[in-house]
Amino acid sequence: MEYFKKILRFAKPYRKYGFLNIFFNILYALFSALSFAALIPMLDVLFKPEKKILVEPAYEGIGELKDYLQDYINYRVNAYSGDDEMKGLVLVIGLVLILFLLKNFFNYLAMYFITFLRNGVLKDIRNKMYAKIVDLPISYYSEKRKGDVIARITSDVLEIQHSFLSILELIVREPLTILFTIVIMFGISTKLTLFVFIFIPIAGMIISRIGKSLKKKSDRVQREQGEFLSIVEETLGGLRVIKAFNSESRFYKTFSNSTNRFFHFSNKLLIRQNLASPTGEFLGILVIGVLLWFGGKMVLIDKTLDASSFIAYMGLAYNILTPAKAISKASFGVKKGNSAAERVLEILETDNPIVEKKDAVSKSTFDQGIEIKNVSFKYEDEYVLKNFNLKVPKGKTVALVGQSGSGKSTIANLMTRFYDVNEGDIAIDGTDIRDFSKKSLRSLMGLVTQDSILFNDTVKNNIGLGKDNATEEEIIAAAKIANAHDFISELPQGYNTNIGDSGNKLSGGQKQRLSIARAVLKNPPIMILDEATSALDTESERLVQDALEKMMQNRTSIVIAHRLSTIQNADTIVVLQKGEIVEQGSHAQLLAKDGVYNKLVTMQSF
Repeated sequence: MEYFKKILRFAKPYRKYGFLNIFFNILYALFSALSFAALIPMLDVLFKPEKKILVEPAYEGIGELKDYLQDYINYRVNAYSGDDEMKGLVLVIGLVLILFLLKNFFNYLAMYFITFLRNGVLKDIRNKMYAKIVDLPISYYSEKRKGDVIARITSDVLEIQHSFLSILELIVREPLTILFTIVIMFGISTKLTLFVFIFIPIAGMIISRIGKSLKKKSDRVQREQGEFLSIVEETLGGLRVIKAFNSESRFYKTFSNSTNRFFHFSNKLLIRQNLASPTGEFLGILVIGVLLWFGGKMVLIDKTLDASSFIAYMGLAYNILTPAKAISKASFGVKKGNSAAERVLEILETDNPIVEKKDAVSKSTFDQGIEIKNVSFKYEDEYVLKNFNLKVPKGKTVALVGQSGSGKSTIANLMTRFYDVNEGDIAIDGTDIRDFSKKSLRSLMGLVTQDSILFNDTVKNNIGLGKDNATEEEIIAAAKIANAHDFISELPQGYNTNIGDSGNKLSGGQKQRLSIARAVLKNPPIMILDEATSALDTESERLVQDALEKMMQNRTSIVIAHRLSTIQNADTIVVLQKGEIVEQGSHAQLLAKDGVYNKLVTMQSF
């Protein structure tokens, strides 16, 4: 129930619907019990003419309430029908129909209002999960499979609706229906009702035993669902490679192994779950059978119960079965929903290590420069950067070069606070970037990554991502600087053309130029280019490099590059090797040193 309580906090904004649901459920439960109790005087009027009451009964206190109501209905029916018994029959039928109509009408209203609560909670959990998914650091997703995260926000949240939130419909209605029914059953026959209660604990114990292993089995099903969704996500992302290497059968085998495990786990879960309903129904019918025997004995032999009361009592006993079965089914739902809620709450309650201070500074200008002081950083066990120091004055371009794994892209990740440093600090205008709000820090920076990350949207919306309400003229101007305007103009709908999933309708060079245009439009004072020209052909690279150099004249730039031809005009070139600076200077100075940089240039010349 711990997870159930945590999920219920999402119901607070919708509590008015909850109260309305409770109100109409009370009325439903009351009329559900009354509709059967009303049968007693009706049956007496129809089948026991000798018991006709022709004088209005007098109310003699709460202790005699049951007899008073029974006699009063009898009197009213007789007063209305007179000697016409069919007239009395029509009235009896009409009264029963009205009671059942009211019962079902209140049930509808209760269900109507709970719908807003259930779907509202579902919406808020999904929104909260999405906000958390976006907020969590990139490091979180190096440990989690994306398919598993997708499974949690889709099927697990849906499971919560089917299990936990369905209990909200039962939590008031079914117990109250049972309570009101039992009160009336006690009113009819205390002895018979006490006899019924001997069997209820026995039935409860049997049903409870079936449900004990449901949570464990449900958890395995949901984990496996996350597994095969991850395989689907990886397959779609790497479909070209799978086809190129004829690996379809290998991936199919991995997927089918996962779905086979899902098949077996689901079978075990559903076999247990499906056992609940027939078991509950059989136990209910068993109780009814015993009641028929014991009650029949009271009517026929002991003469301690009249036939009309016994018929109504049997209706009331059956009236308990439906809510009792619903409650037993709901208990299975809780066990099944527990594992889904646990997986959802695991994400919602994950602490973000990239913490923003309560009194975080909001910075909108860049005045002096960037300083990286004694920074050491590791993703796992080994340090990627060791005691790294670098100053980037305002308006200057600093290039970072070195072999793969030397720590160049890590500096871009630390600058943007995708990760936090383990030791040392990074300062902008003398203030540690951890003192800034994440939003204001990232608004100072434009980022063009090695991989062109585009979205399934129009060209216009992809370029305008970093600037809300950007005009068409601004978007076109940014595209021209990135040498993208010409190819965009040739697209079927120009800037309104949808570029497909991850921009797959475009070539690699075209995608990269859109990424550059996006950064240009944002127009930040600090530009971080992580292999920004790596996907361009020679002609496009020259044109874009020329545009980037013009753009970088008035802003501070950190350029990460493998292709050394793109950074020859940088003010400072920093050569990294295994997370440490081995050389630093201008292009000419580093060539003159005849060291590591010169060796890299020589290798790329061939």
